[in-house]
Amino acid sequence: MLEEFKRFITRGNLVDLAVAFIMGLAFAAVVTAFVNVILSIVAAIFGSNVSFDRLTLSLNGTPIPYGALLTAIVSFLIVAWALFLLVKAYQRVNPPKEEPTTTKPCDYCRTDIPIDAVRCPNCTSQLVTATS
Repeated sequence: MLEEFKRFITRGNLVDLAVAFIMGLAFAAVVTAFVNVILSIVAAIFGSNVSFDRLTLSLNGTPIPYGALLTAIVSFLIVAWALFLLVKAYQRVNPPKEEPTTTKPCDYCRTDIPIDAVRCPNCTSQLVTATS
């Protein structure tokens, strides 16, 4: 059982997921600090405290604090936007590589067959090859 647990822990997927999770937490902390700096600059310019946390709605005398939800939504949108920009920049630097195609559809049964095939292994049809 210990050997199976060791294989589970050292699998590439789990390690990659753990690294991604930790990097995501660190990235969220950086974005949160960035948002706090931007809100502080806005507060300094307009001379007021810019925070949604104290916003409430009163319904039959009961305060409903919707400000924390609004703050979380704004923070989520900023993190999502920053991640979007990060992924776009990464894709621009490292474009996806197109792998050469190794198969083609059979002219008769439409199953995938090797490109050099002269006879379909599925329907056994003789394939027309263009020779010039």
